[in-house]
Amino acid sequence: MSDLISEVDEEMRAERARKLAQRFGGVAAVIVVLGLAGFAGWEGWRWHERREAAKAAETFLSISRDAAAEGADLRAVADSFEAVSRDAPAGYRTMARLRAAALLAETGQLDRALAAYDAIARDPDADQLYRDLATVMWGLHAVDTVDPAQVEARVTPLAADGAPWRASAREVLALAAIKRGNTDLARTTLESLQTDVATPQGLRDRAGRLLQGLGS
Repeated sequence: MSDLISEVDEEMRAERARKLAQRFGGVAAVIVVLGLAGFAGWEGWRWHERREAAKAAETFLSISRDAAAEGADLRAVADSFEAVSRDAPAGYRTMARLRAAALLAETGQLDRALAAYDAIARDPDADQLYRDLATVMWGLHAVDTVDPAQVEARVTPLAADGAPWRASAREVLALAAIKRGNTDLARTTLESLQTDVATPQGLRDRAGRLLQGLGS
């Protein structure tokens, strides 16, 4: 009897399986097809991104070589960096914008440079590291034309211990202090930069020259 019951149960399970296959087989096939299509689309998008990144890298390096060439038209190069930043993937977009801003400042287009740095610093889509760098560079170029208190307010958080751009931020704060006539604070800040082994050598050298200018 138990064998008969088992056989019946097995036949019922088989029949249920056939009915389920008939009922949902088409849906399962659609799901599989959609899954394969989604995977193919994802892989296609990744390939597209890699191709666009490679194109952006090639263009970025080409413009960088133009900038380094003797007698280069740096204003035109800055425009080229701005142009490539409009269509490049996120990482290269931000780097191109930073290079454009630096060249704008170098060629005396200070208002455009400050606006460019400020735009990067406030861009929520840009990496925070680059946003902070843009803020520091904005402060460096703004210190002679913008209220020093405003520069200090924006740059001070980036001068904290452990901040990635703290040495450069502290240099900007020293310049702002000089601009305000607070030479004691400027001297203290510059001396700390000189004695901090983590400060890049070029920045330590600049701190030394500024201290000499303060009569230290």
